[in-house]
Amino acid sequence: QVHLLESGGGLVQGGGSLNLSCKASGRAITSHTLGWYRQPPGKQRELVASVINGANVKYADSAKGRFTISRDNDENTVVLQMDSLKPEDTAVYYCNAFRLYQGQELTYWGQGTQVTVSS
Repeated sequence: QVHLLESGGGLVQGGGSLNLSCKASGRAITSHTLGWYRQPPGKQRELVASVINGANVKYADSAKGRFTISRDNDENTVVLQMDSLKPEDTAVYYCNAFRLYQGQELTYWGQGTQVTVSS
């Protein structure tokens, strides 16, 4: 079992920056892919960015060049630095942990944090 606790988020003007942090606790955290998803109003949840280790990072096209994901395996945290924010980035952002273990997909979610970008 993995527990994810998010912090950060809030209201920011377009062009501004926000930093989301997620603290993971539980077993074998370093064996999990950690990432951030978001769910805009009335839309499906979508991947923003994920990281297995420093060399394996994935970004959604909408996040490339503006967002940076990083993880600290000593602290079991994953951070999403979001710059040049746009109104279309408004969404509930969810921290995610994923692991394939003995053929079973294990997925965990945080409670979500609201990000609102004003125009």
